[in-house]
Amino acid sequence: MANYLAQEYKEKIIPALQDKFEYSSVMQVPKIEKIVLNMGVGDAVSNAKNLDEAVDELTLISGQKPLVTKAKKSIANFRLREGMSIGAKVTLRGDRMYDFLYKLISVSLPRVRDFRGVSSRSFDGRGNYTLGIKEQLIFPEIDFDKVNRTRGLDVVIVTTANTDEEARELLTQFGMPFAK
Repeated sequence: MANYLAQEYKEKIIPALQDKFEYSSVMQVPKIEKIVLNMGVGDAVSNAKNLDEAVDELTLISGQKPLVTKAKKSIANFRLREGMSIGAKVTLRGDRMYDFLYKLISVSLPRVRDFRGVSSRSFDGRGNYTLGIKEQLIFPEIDFDKVNRTRGLDVVIVTTANTDEEARELLTQFGMPFAK
């Protein structure tokens, strides 16, 4: 399935974007560079087992082993020391990235309760899009019975687009369901 989106990009999306934004070269057409999945596990401070579960779930969702992220600063109010493990992240590129994007758009997002589309205001001004997912249960790989608590995760789609308008058009062409 991954190659389906990559092929779709080459055959349909590039010409469509070239027409719309009048690029002189194919190399100017924006593309998706990488997708970063990030799961912050704030309660890992008091219970290290929660972090292991988050890592396992992120591995299932992404198909690749996550990197455990550490705290950069100590924060006394949160009982947090510098260097403590507090989250996990995965960077997807190439086929795995297209695979995940396809799964996100066609399988996972439609499973969200009362889904009306994703916000179109979550662009950062440089053509990158961030999507917050409230619970990991929308992914088909996660077994509902094995989950002991719902965790959210951030999905950051990094594109080579220069403006939000270009990035929005690129993601719309891929089939991202933006709210009207």
